[in-house]
Amino acid sequence: MRISELSRRTGVPVPTVKFYLREGLLPAGRATAATQAQYDEGHEQRLRLVRALVEVAGLSLAAVRRVVAAVDDPPRTTHELLGAAHEALPPAVADDVDVTAATGVVAELGWRIDPRSAPLRQLAAAIAALEAVGMPAGVEVLARYGRALEPVATAEVAAVPTSSREDAVAFVVVGTALYEPVVLALRRLAQQDASARRFGVDCP
Repeated sequence: MRISELSRRTGVPVPTVKFYLREGLLPAGRATAATQAQYDEGHEQRLRLVRALVEVAGLSLAAVRRVVAAVDDPPRTTHELLGAAHEALPPAVADDVDVTAATGVVAELGWRIDPRSAPLRQLAAAIAALEAVGMPAGVEVLARYGRALEPVATAEVAAVPTSSREDAVAFVVVGTALYEPVVLALRRLAQQDASARRFGVDCP
């Protein structure tokens, strides 16, 4: 298909498609002339992925580039690909952040994690931010969040496909990126419900 058809099928404007091509987020098509190329279903699938990561997950182009790289060059094991997915996703936190408090929360939960993992540094930075403004950030409070998320994480990992490493990478990277906004939105809706119940508000 030509670039105009690729644009029509995906709903991505032609200038945006060309931008993704220039940025290396979309592989080049098969050249048919000096200024023309043909694209296939693989390009369509990749373009839908990039669009979802940018528009739905809200990732920066740099983060999208890392996700695409993880999809194109899968790690050796399924467990390692989960780590690669997490490393590709924001927020970026410095390697030298103090993870003592975060490690305490993980120990309380009894979780087996890589002490070098990006999510541990992200948790450490989040705890520091909470403490800086005087919000509760003790082990018991944060472990409560962890326990609430355990069944969600277990269900997600159970759904990771094992038929091919490429499918597993795409599932983990894309699923992690795109379901986090869902978790955030559901948490806020649950807060609305809890507030309405506590304060006796009737919602329309």
